[in-house]
Amino acid sequence: MPCEPEPVSVVHLITSLAVGGAQMHLYKTVTRFDPRLIRSTVVSLVPPGPVGGLLQEAGLPVHHLGMAKGRPHPAGLARLVALLRRLRPQVLQTYLYHADLLGLLAGRLAGVPRIFWNLRQSVMEFGRYRRTTAWTVRLSARLSRRVDLILVNSWAGADYHRRLGYDPERMLVVPNGFDLERFRPDPGAYREVRRDLGLAPDHLLVGMFARLDPQKDHATFLAAAARVAAAVPQVSFLLAGTGLTPEQPQVEALVRESALPPGRLFLLGERRDIPRLAAALDVFVLSSAFGEGCANAVGEAMAAGVPCVVTRVGDSPRLVGDTGLTVPPRNPEALARAVTRLLTLEAPQRRLLGEAARSRIARHFALNTIVARLTWLYTEAAPVGPAGLNPVA
Repeated sequence: MPCEPEPVSVVHLITSLAVGGAQMHLYKTVTRFDPRLIRSTVVSLVPPGPVGGLLQEAGLPVHHLGMAKGRPHPAGLARLVALLRRLRPQVLQTYLYHADLLGLLAGRLAGVPRIFWNLRQSVMEFGRYRRTTAWTVRLSARLSRRVDLILVNSWAGADYHRRLGYDPERMLVVPNGFDLERFRPDPGAYREVRRDLGLAPDHLLVGMFARLDPQKDHATFLAAAARVAAAVPQVSFLLAGTGLTPEQPQVEALVRESALPPGRLFLLGERRDIPRLAAALDVFVLSSAFGEGCANAVGEAMAAGVPCVVTRVGDSPRLVGDTGLTVPPRNPEALARAVTRLLTLEAPQRRLLGEAARSRIARHFALNTIVARLTWLYTEAAPVGPAGLNPVA
């Protein structure tokens, strides 16, 4: 009786395991791989955050290199080389710029057969981040011909990185996938969240789930919310994500500057019940100013049957299609008009848009479809190289 082949060993190297889009993409995919085909190990540059705990709960081995955030150190490179030599993966998959660069160096020193990068951003405004980030991106562009494959989660990101000098012949667009079982319409959650917040059962609720970061542009969201509140009396707003708490001085200043009436905003911070919160919304908003690739929060809200208003940043318009509305970034007036337009629809019309949004995710961005594609790349395409993979032109 022939023996079954050993699973392909894949090491996933990521900058951190804090809560974020790249981290949740990693978690969603590695926990769905068939262990008979792929054996995954996760490595973080810095000590693991909440997503590291989720991965360990799922039975995945998690390591870290003991590095400090924003402080590259040769010891981290040495630890990674030693770990790779011990694990002997067939594929090293990296996520985010610093891990891409470190992974290339360590992977080549350790003799890893295949090194894949994963680009998650579109246009970056480097002036808002550490100088080392810009330096890392530009150096990575020059070294991009030395990796075997560059997965990109958005067409906007592929175009942007090509213009930065990344090798288009090695790029392959694989969008994020969304869990249609975990994110789904839930009338019970719709009622329960309103009860928890002290709102009437028919009170309208607009929300955004995103960490506090210049990229997400909460200032524009709040300025638009103030305008919507003036036009639609029975609406409140919900923000969830790392840093979104009343005690955060930056948030307090943004709320004060927005002139949003008291009692109309709920700041929930980091939450683990996002599927429940998403199903409670009437409209989801993503007000990003720059940098989005394929936004997880948008796809998840759509899977929950919620119509979305998004800015024309990254692939958000491609995700939403004709099931929601798109507006220019950094434009509170346009954002407010679009949100008000959806809120003033009759409830059955909004539900039809939400149903269309969920159907669009099911057709084009279902998590199982994306996991199957990644499985093929790691198990079948890994020995072949990029030439036959329909790279970005």
